[in-house]
Amino acid sequence: MAKTDWQKANYRVENQTEPPITITVSGRDRWALECLIRAGQQGCTPIDHPGPRWSGYKFNLKELGLKIETIHENHKGPFPGTHARYVLRSKVTLLEGGAQ
Repeated sequence: MAKTDWQKANYRVENQTEPPITITVSGRDRWALECLIRAGQQGCTPIDHPGPRWSGYKFNLKELGLKIETIHENHKGPFPGTHARYVLRSKVTLLEGGAQ
């Protein structure tokens, strides 16, 4: 992801049973949202999309009204355990001229 300008941008959010809303996102929260949008149903993990606070980004985005599912997955290797996979369940569209 070559983008380096994470200024404010407006997005339209559609959840199945709720009226559409417009949110404004910037910084790492915007970075995480764009990762989730690109990942589609595969979702994102901190392993394949390294970022220092994925759980915090998810929390902030959910506070804005996004539906994000957390799937807990096992992993092996020298440090076995679990990690989270985040899957965006809302339909999200960057609005034309959405950057401020």
